[in-house]
Amino acid sequence: MPQHESVFTVALTGGIASGKSAVAARFAALGADVIDADVVARELVAPGSPALAEIVTAFGAGVLDAQGALDRRAMRERVFANPGARLRLEAILHPRVRAALRGRAAATRGPYALLVIPLLVESGHYDWVDRVLVVDAPREVQRARLLARDGVTPQLADAMLDAQVSRGQRLALADDVIGNDGTLADLDAQVHALHARYIELARSHRGGA
Repeated sequence: MPQHESVFTVALTGGIASGKSAVAARFAALGADVIDADVVARELVAPGSPALAEIVTAFGAGVLDAQGALDRRAMRERVFANPGARLRLEAILHPRVRAALRGRAAATRGPYALLVIPLLVESGHYDWVDRVLVVDAPREVQRARLLARDGVTPQLADAMLDAQVSRGQRLALADDVIGNDGTLADLDAQVHALHARYIELARSHRGGA
């Protein structure tokens, strides 16, 4: 456990369409201070931002919409079709997102900070978090949710799933796992149990700081 961080920090991750947002919303409702890396990333690429300027330099003005904002759907289709493009985009965004998450976690006033980081395994450099929570679901469940939620083609859904690290790699980093292929009652029970556990760990963490 990192000794220089005063706030107990849990990184929540999982494959695409595994249910991370549903889990995070339940933790937030219980009082956890939830900080979402996707929200931070959107803020970092706002029109006029240095990150957006760097993205345009790397990929061209075609990644912008008519209002001059990042066209996220077009960008997503481009990077999932081209691993090299994905790596270029991640090199621009990931260091900025990590720095922002760490700063916001340190400033949290909740019982603990829950950082929602979809690409935790892929991006690395999060050894400063105290605990890793993986939301897990079988691939077929993820695929069905992705098709229903995003309206993408089956081919793009498969490409998006294939672009991520394997389920096994993600689970190998987990301190805790929430299985999200059951009922909502099952999900609620798992979140409540872990929230209580994290509050106890946060108290111990503060006491040992």
